[in-house]
Amino acid sequence: MCTVVIDVAETGSRLLAVRDEDPQRPWDDLGEWWPDAFPGVIGIRDRRAGGAWLAMDPQARRLAVLLNRADVLGLAEEAVLSRGSLALESVAGRSPERGPLPMHGFNLLEVTPAASRVLHWDGVELRETRVPAGVHMIAHDDLDDPRTARIDAWLPRFADARPEDAGWAARWVGLLAESAKLSPDDDRAIIRDNNAHGYPTESLLYCTAEVSADAATVHSHVLAEPGHWG
Repeated sequence: MCTVVIDVAETGSRLLAVRDEDPQRPWDDLGEWWPDAFPGVIGIRDRRAGGAWLAMDPQARRLAVLLNRADVLGLAEEAVLSRGSLALESVAGRSPERGPLPMHGFNLLEVTPAASRVLHWDGVELRETRVPAGVHMIAHDDLDDPRTARIDAWLPRFADARPEDAGWAARWVGLLAESAKLSPDDDRAIIRDNNAHGYPTESLLYCTAEVSADAATVHSHVLAEPGHWG
């Protein structure tokens, strides 16, 4: 139940991404973990499956973030493939193009200097949503989906603090800190403890990133305690 806030402008895109995962599942912070298969790519690695939650190719100016989504997949669990390859393949220029896919549901946010889009897979249909100019949020449903309580609560606030200068990351992180005054099991919370909602996941870190024709950069910030701002 991760969350991404993204601002799309003529000069490129800026985003804030919060990762929710089982704290017991081993992972590695931002680094070049795939030098043979994906040289130059940096990302947050899932050690168990070897894939990435977030991946960036700074030279190609591509970024991708993977968010889980509910699905109606009818495959046996042993036949289901990991979604961890999706972000890595995306920044290498190989996005999924059609279903069916032997994977659980996902929202795959893809960012380039020219455009941003979300690929949605629900076990039946692979859809595409172009991200228009302006500030948007996505989690486990559709882009800017008001059914997602944290989007309904915080999208207007992030839009009001729209990035316009080099201080954008500090403003958005400050707003993230304000949101963390909510209890982490509050459905409006962005820094989350999802155990109360039936999922053994908690917020582990957040990343800020920029993608433009001139450069692509990403920075990660690991929370001292999962599910809590500190």
